[in-house]
Amino acid sequence: MRKKWNKKPVVLAAAALALTASVSVGSALAYFTTYSTAGGSVQMDMGFTRTEIDETVDNEGKHVVISNVGDYDCFVRVKVFAELEVAYEPGDGWSQGEDGYWYYSPVLAAGESTPELLITYEFPEDGEEFNIIVVQECTPVIYDESGNPMADWTHVVASDGTEQEGE
Repeated sequence: MRKKWNKKPVVLAAAALALTASVSVGSALAYFTTYSTAGGSVQMDMGFTRTEIDETVDNEGKHVVISNVGDYDCFVRVKVFAELEVAYEPGDGWSQGEDGYWYYSPVLAAGESTPELLITYEFPEDGEEFNIIVVQECTPVIYDESGNPMADWTHVVASDGTEQEGE
């Protein structure tokens, strides 16, 4: 004869298992359904690096001084385009690069100005008019792995405010 099978322990074990599973499902469900909202705003002013050029002309030549009027330290460089031959009398910190630019090698701190870069020339004997165009550029100071300041002249910010790699 067949023994009668007792279902009570099996049902209790299944109920205990279901109860344990339902307790952990609740906390997992709470994790996936909880949310948070925030309101308000904070205006941030990140500042910019900006420089201005001061050019004065007298009988000695063209005197060029670059001022950092921005919020951060920067490096500056100057390139001169002229229809006639020019010479340079650089102040402290100026040096000519192989690319035709004159570089001011110390970091130009915010609110500071470079020493003068004097561009000299001889007036044409025929009295003909001429132009000497000075273009100045600046780049923010970046730091290498050792913490030394350096300039990245390939970094370009486009007129629409997006950042691009230089040419």
